Amino acid sequence: MFDFQIVRAGLLGVMLAACGRGQPTIKYETVAVDRGRVVAKVTATGTLSALVTVQVGTQVSGRIAELHADFNQEVKKGEVLARIDPQLFQAALDQAKANATAAQGNLARARVQAADALRQAARTRSLVERKLIAQADDDTAQANAEAAAAQVAALMGNVEQARASLKQAEVNLAYTTISSPINGTVISRNVELGQTVAASLSAPIIFLIAESLTSMQVDTSVAEADIGKLKEGMSASFTVDAYPGKRFKGSLRQVRNAPQTVQNVVTYDAVITVENPELQLKPGMTANVTFVSAEKDDVLRVSNSGLRFRAPPELLALQGLDAGTAARGGGAARRGDEGATDARTVWVLRELVPAPVKVKVGVTDGSMTEVVEGELAEGDRVVTEAIVAGGKPAAGAAGPGLGGAPAGGGRRMF
Repeated sequence: MFDFQIVRAGLLGVMLAACGRGQPTIKYETVAVDRGRVVAKVTATGTLSALVTVQVGTQVSGRIAELHADFNQEVKKGEVLARIDPQLFQAALDQAKANATAAQGNLARARVQAADALRQAARTRSLVERKLIAQADDDTAQANAEAAAAQVAALMGNVEQARASLKQAEVNLAYTTISSPINGTVISRNVELGQTVAASLSAPIIFLIAESLTSMQVDTSVAEADIGKLKEGMSASFTVDAYPGKRFKGSLRQVRNAPQTVQNVVTYDAVITVENPELQLKPGMTANVTFVSAEKDDVLRVSNSGLRFRAPPELLALQGLDAGTAARGGGAARRGDEGATDARTVWVLRELVPAPVKVKVGVTDGSMTEVVEGELAEGDRVVTEAIVAGGKPAAGAAGPGLGGAPAGGGRRMF
């Protein structure tokens, strides 16, 4: 456990000047530097879903005449899930068959007529050669033969159109039977027996089928500031409201490059794969996810409150520093930093007098930060708060906000 015991130096703190001169006193609160484990984490929320989910719809409109699948039912590929009333589609198929038969008959008659026209044209040509009839009669016979051949070609096209219509009618009739495209579990059913579905602009969704619920995924929204800390294959854990005392384990499978922007906040989808052998996890559950981006064991740690501390002007004057010099070394480590080290300044209480110490920090968990370099040792007391109290400040020497402070009052300096 961290040693967070606060030491209040009280009147043993640093005196800014002799008490007889009426200068205020500074009291300090400190925490100890210790050794321990630091784990940098990235947190996000996400939604559970099956690895493969198929929306089963209908290509044709009509009334639901049969329903063979219900919620949570296991289905096989090709298994009939529902049927739409086929009467209208069967009638359309019968009409298409009749049209195809009629087209075939018209084509056969046109072929007979074309053959007769060719024979007539041949006889006419023979008579013209023997000068028994006029040339005009021959021209007419030849034109009739060519027209008959063209009629045959046109009716062949009609036959192909009839065949296409027949095929379309057969397909539409087949679409009245709705089958499962995969082996899986029915997650949702959106229709009731007797309900009419309309597929005019888009295919209405009738069933939602998950291929398997024993392996699932969590789609999380990770802030752009944290996305660089994630790597494929890294471990992740999460909790769900249904089992608040249980933590589920998974691994990061993919970080998708497509940004999602909501109210000027950019996030990215990080996909986690998780095993679900007991089927405790269900699609749609909200997961509170934690990624471990870095962890260090048995390292020197300092509280982030010590890194955030800013010395009051009285203390800076005692140390012969100005506010600009102190500001260049201040600041707290950011949550989840990994690898890179940052220069910071902490104030360490040594022999009852705070002294600035330059350090470099590494991994942080948001409350404790690893100390990579610096003259800090385990047990050192790092100042987290300064309280100015006592008499009135010396005339002309009051720092910002000190003038007019009543005797005996106090103010906190961070």
